[in-house]
Amino acid sequence: MLRAHEAAATPLGSQSIAVVGLGYVGLTTAACFASRRFKTVGIDVNRERIKRLKSGEVVLHEPTLQPLVRGGLDSGALSFSTNIDDVGSADIIFVAVGTPSRRDGSIDLSQVRTAAREVGAALRNVKEKKIVALRSTVVPGTTAGVFAPTLVKHAGKRSTIGFCYNPEFLAEGHVVDDTFHPDRVVIGAEDSKSRYGLASFYHHFYGADRKKVVMTTLENAEVIKYTSNAFLAMKVSFINQVANLCAATPGCDVQVVAGAVGMDRRIGGLFLRAGLGYGGSCFGKDMRALLAYAKKADVGLPLVEATLAANESQPLVALKYAEEELGSLRGKRVALLGLAFKPGTDDMREAVSVRLAEALLAKGAEVVGHDPVANGNARSLLGGRIDFTGSPEDCIKGSDCAILVTEWDEFKKLTPQTFKRRMRHPFVIDGRRIYDDKKFEEAGVGFRAIGLAKATA
Repeated sequence: MLRAHEAAATPLGSQSIAVVGLGYVGLTTAACFASRRFKTVGIDVNRERIKRLKSGEVVLHEPTLQPLVRGGLDSGALSFSTNIDDVGSADIIFVAVGTPSRRDGSIDLSQVRTAAREVGAALRNVKEKKIVALRSTVVPGTTAGVFAPTLVKHAGKRSTIGFCYNPEFLAEGHVVDDTFHPDRVVIGAEDSKSRYGLASFYHHFYGADRKKVVMTTLENAEVIKYTSNAFLAMKVSFINQVANLCAATPGCDVQVVAGAVGMDRRIGGLFLRAGLGYGGSCFGKDMRALLAYAKKADVGLPLVEATLAANESQPLVALKYAEEELGSLRGKRVALLGLAFKPGTDDMREAVSVRLAEALLAKGAEVVGHDPVANGNARSLLGGRIDFTGSPEDCIKGSDCAILVTEWDEFKKLTPQTFKRRMRHPFVIDGRRIYDDKKFEEAGVGFRAIGLAKATA
């Protein structure tokens, strides 16, 4: 990655870029392109967000993103705007707006349609040729059947605009690194000129660090995105089901099982870490959208359905362990260590902690939580139903059960003695497998872990 001082000494890229929509994907895309000295403007309708970004403040909690934004602003390669007409000066326009779920799980394309209308209108009087690349996660047929026709209608022309679908494969907490070091770049396009035009841009962006570029149809690219997320989610849910089997089998430990299985080059070890389930903005939303699309196409996806069902029930394993230890949870104080859906982010979307907190509250438990960065977002979701603390030590103080929900590094520093000293009833459930069970046993602290058979007396 180029540092700010390196970017300033690097000549500007030959192509100018506009990025419409400045969430995780859009902002990272803009900041990374600008760091390689491509003149980049990030555009968003949220005036407060743009105001803060212009001052170098990144609202999203994402490692290394803020210095990258500030470096881009300082070098002059990066700017921000609320004026959609600014896309007119760009050679390539990336659209990265949200595609949330409807009540039935199907994809809501309202933001995609709005972006298409506004970009189209902004290009109506522009004569130069443009490549418009959609990055939002959309079901097959959206780029060709919804996005492109809407944009063309409002632009009043077709010949000077080429369309691509260019999905992202970014993991929150690692979005910058994933942008600079992707496993592949997928480019779907309606014509070879647009396809190779976008590929040429990426060739210059990555330079000597050549990346595998998959050039295909718009529809294939759209399906590739959904298939990738669905397969990764299935790996997570599968190993979690195996973990539950291991926990019920004396002498078994899912970490040993997964470690050996992952050595098989046909399988690989990534996404074979058992836990309380996945969360975040992608897996659940994308699989529900995929199922809704498949239903319309009269195609069954039972593995995807099973993956969703398994993930919904996985957090309740911790509830089961708590009840086995404490009996009724009514009036018991349960501490949740970690609230964000994963470490490295403050994102609470579909976080396991929310499902777990609601289940505990329904059982009459008193719930207290702590997260290094997500307390504020969690408070907006859970309101006054649970208590929040400023430290992990205060979180477990006086509790009857502590559940490790998110594997932040600061929780790894907690020792069995800390739990024993501060808890009313020292009992720890390791939902992410970061602790050594033998140390807890030696300290006389009750301990259960996902995928680990209960120690026999």
